[in-house]
Amino acid sequence: MPNRVVTASVATAMLLTMTATSASASSLPVPYRGPAGQVITVVADSATATTAVLTAWQRTGPLWDQWTPVHGPVTANVGTDGIGQASETTSKTPAGVWTLTEAFGIQANDGTRLPYRQVGTSDWWVSDTKSPLYNTYYHCTPGSCPFNEGAGEDLGKAGPVYDHAVVIDYNRKPVVPGAGSAFFLHVSAGKPTAGCVSIPADDLKAVMAWLDPAQHPVIDIAVH
Repeated sequence: MPNRVVTASVATAMLLTMTATSASASSLPVPYRGPAGQVITVVADSATATTAVLTAWQRTGPLWDQWTPVHGPVTANVGTDGIGQASETTSKTPAGVWTLTEAFGIQANDGTRLPYRQVGTSDWWVSDTKSPLYNTYYHCTPGSCPFNEGAGEDLGKAGPVYDHAVVIDYNRKPVVPGAGSAFFLHVSAGKPTAGCVSIPADDLKAVMAWLDPAQHPVIDIAVH
């Protein structure tokens, strides 16, 4: 997912730098030994919990336990069915580690370095399990799309929750029909989600400005 973007990015970077300086390196709350230099952890107390704790971490050394928290902890809303094995027929947030490679939003990019797409009412995320486009982005005018629009999400009609969002790369490579689609880190509406992770707008803005594609960021969603 202008001049004021640069200003916001600089301000956020300064805040994150000061936070990182004041914090000491520590272990993540859930195991992670992959190559990413940035990890967002989302940890719930139980598999049926509809809230979790989100923290953004920056790698500070080559060892698996050398990390510094740079944003959070923040209370996040997760799926109404909790966290676990996601599917098209549940409202579970998928447990596991997923890459974060792109972003979108109804509003203009306000600072993220991830590839960003500003969306309107002709921008969709396809949830039609019978379509070869399942769990992908597609642009088409309503009424003309090559998939069941009733089983798709019109991103431009979602309202403030999609002002800004990061795509969670669950079930994308390869795509398994029915395993679940359209999982995002987005603006909170103050209630459980259909399977996405949501946090307050200001927290999302800071996290999105921090995310750096060169650091190969991931989100690690788990139950304690």
